[in-house]
Amino acid sequence: MTHEHRVVILGGGFGGLYAAKALKDAPVQLTLLDRRNFHLFQPLLYQVATGSLSPGEIASPLRTVLRRQKNTRVLLGVAIDLDVPRRRVILSDGEIEYDTLIVATGSTDSYFGHDDWRRIAPSLKSIEEATEIRQKILFAFEAAEREEDLEKRREWLTFVLVGAGATGVELAGALAEIAHDTLRNEFRSIRPEEAQILLLEGSSRVLPTYPEDLSSKAERSLIRLGVSPRTNVFVTAIDETGASVKTTAGMERIAARTVIWSAGVRASAFGATLELRAGAQRDPSGRVLVSADCSLPKHPEIFVIGDLAHLEQDGKQLPGVAQVAMQQGGYVAKLIRRRLAGQAVPPFRYFDKGNLAVIGRAAAVAQIGPFHISGLLAWLTWLFVHLMYLVEFSNRVLVFVQWGFLYLTYNRGARLITGPNRLPEFGPAEEPRLRGEAVNR
Repeated sequence: MTHEHRVVILGGGFGGLYAAKALKDAPVQLTLLDRRNFHLFQPLLYQVATGSLSPGEIASPLRTVLRRQKNTRVLLGVAIDLDVPRRRVILSDGEIEYDTLIVATGSTDSYFGHDDWRRIAPSLKSIEEATEIRQKILFAFEAAEREEDLEKRREWLTFVLVGAGATGVELAGALAEIAHDTLRNEFRSIRPEEAQILLLEGSSRVLPTYPEDLSSKAERSLIRLGVSPRTNVFVTAIDETGASVKTTAGMERIAARTVIWSAGVRASAFGATLELRAGAQRDPSGRVLVSADCSLPKHPEIFVIGDLAHLEQDGKQLPGVAQVAMQQGGYVAKLIRRRLAGQAVPPFRYFDKGNLAVIGRAAAVAQIGPFHISGLLAWLTWLFVHLMYLVEFSNRVLVFVQWGFLYLTYNRGARLITGPNRLPEFGPAEEPRLRGEAVNR
C-alpha cells in the first residue's frame, strides 16, 4: 500500500513558512511543526520594544496563514530528537513520520559564553523579550522621575545598547526618538531628551556588514538623533548598575540601569541533533554545512534552510537574513515537486535584493545591488519592503495606519509597562494598616 509523500517542516519562521506556502496543492502530505502557534515578523520586533507597534500587529497565527492549504496540517510541539533510519521526528510528546524533512529552526541570541548576562541585558529575538525591553525602557524614565539623587537619576537615564548591527542601530534610533519627541513635556522632574544613549560596537564602525559609506551616513544620522555610537569597544561585564568595557584607552565603567543586547546570534540547538543523528558538520557558530541544494550530505531527504544552514556562494557564506531563508524555502519546495515528478533542479542560487536599515524618521540606509541610497528615499523603500513582507493583509493595514499616526503625532500607542511590576504594591508600614481597616469594616 502506498501513501502520499510526507513532508515535515520544523519551524514556522521565514524559511519554514515560505516552504509550506510554496507546497500548496503539491501532491504531498505536509506537516508544519512549531513550538509557537504564530509566525513572527522579527525585523519589526524593535518597534514592539519601543512602543510603536503591538505584538499582534507583527505576528500571524500559522493556522490562519495556511488555512486554505488542504494538504497541510499545523501542529504545536517541540522536536527534541531525530530517528534518521526510521525517518521519524521525535517530539516531547510523540513522534512524526516523514519522507522529506525540512529543518528551519532558525537561530537564537549569543552572549559569547556569558549567558548569565541574559537576565540583566535582554536580547531581541522574541515577543517576550521585546515586551521586556519595552518595560525596562519605560520604567527607566519612570524611576528617574522619582529619583532625587542626581547621580542615580543619570544612571536611570543612561541606556547602553551592545552591538551596532541593523537591530542595534534601529533600536537606538527609535529610543532616541522616544526620549526627544514622544516623552517630551510628559515629565515634571526630568527632561527625557537629556537621556544618554550609548551604542557600543566591537568593530571599527556601525553596521559593519554594510558598505563603508553607508555606515558613515548611518553614524551621522544617529549622532543627529542624540545617540552616541562608540566603536572598538568590547563589553567585559554587565550587572544591574552598568557595564564594564574595554576600549583602546583601557578599561572603563559605564553606569547605566538599562543594558540591551543586540550583539550576536547562534544557530538553534537542533543543529547538534543533526550532527549527532545524521552526521552533519557544523561551523563554529553552530550552523549546519549543507550541499548546494540545501540538503545534508549523504541525506538527500533532509534539508536545512535559513539561519541554521551554512551555505557558501561565490566563496562567501550566505548571511543569516530573512531573504535568504525565504528564497531557500521556495527553492526546496520547488525541488521536492520536481523530485516527485522525476525531474532535476539546478543548485540553489541566492539573489541578493539588498540590505536596509532604518535609523529614524525619514532616515535610513539601503544597499540595492550597486546602488547605495540614504535619507528619505531609503526610508520610503524600507517602509514599502517591510509592509509587503508582512504575511497577512490585515497586518499590513494595521501597521500602515500605526506608522502614519506615529509620523504625524510622534505618539507611540503601545507604550505600556507590562509584565511583573517592579514596584511594591504597598509600603512596609502601609500594608498592615490597610488590611486592618478592611477587617474592621
